[in-house]
Amino acid sequence: MTLALKNINAFYRSGQVLFDLSLEIKRGSVTTLLGRNGMGKTTIVNSIIGNLPCNGGEIVYNNEKIDGLPPFKIAQKGIGLVPEGRQIFPNLNVRENLIATAANYNSSAAPWSMEKVLELFPLLKDRLHHMGNQLSGGEQQMLAIGRGLMLNPQLLILDEATEGLAPLMRKEIWCQLETIKQTGKQTGISILLIDKNLDDLCRIADYHYIIEKGRVVWQGDSATLRSRPDLKARYLGV
Repeated sequence: MTLALKNINAFYRSGQVLFDLSLEIKRGSVTTLLGRNGMGKTTIVNSIIGNLPCNGGEIVYNNEKIDGLPPFKIAQKGIGLVPEGRQIFPNLNVRENLIATAANYNSSAAPWSMEKVLELFPLLKDRLHHMGNQLSGGEQQMLAIGRGLMLNPQLLILDEATEGLAPLMRKEIWCQLETIKQTGKQTGISILLIDKNLDDLCRIADYHYIIEKGRVVWQGDSATLRSRPDLKARYLGV
């Protein structure tokens, strides 16, 4: 197991958002958080990375309790984030954005390097000297994923992995996430995904959690989720 959330509660001011929520992410796996907007998925991410304190419960990463640590300490322990909205540095070029997060805190024997990232995302190779704000939305998302990989995380979290992208660019991102998954089987990297494209998620993910009003209301594998159209209608439909 890489990460376990155990009965965590979280609040924004006086409003409770997560209620005794528990989930696990296994080493080398792809796990998703599913649910309508406003159900607590991003709050779960903020709790994991230390941006929002837990009020009760605990978060355990690689057998170490990490809730209460500052975000930079959690990142150093091997948790990388590709945030919603990408949040790349607009005044840095592609090369500088990648170098900005380069690290190998866990002494990986085969770390992600700029060369590996550019091999994964060849479109970025022709944009190395373009500023972040000169890239298309799809290119920015590739850069955001590459920046996350340059941290050499053991857990990579992607919040809204393909939101707002054109169909062809979404297809490209999903293909590269499958490549990262295959790499993860050898290196042990785990992925936590939030996205609305259920078919793509079911194709690459090992396990799913459906979140409703800050609670886990269903969990299971892709085959079971595909066989339950009632779940999509009840918890995922607009």
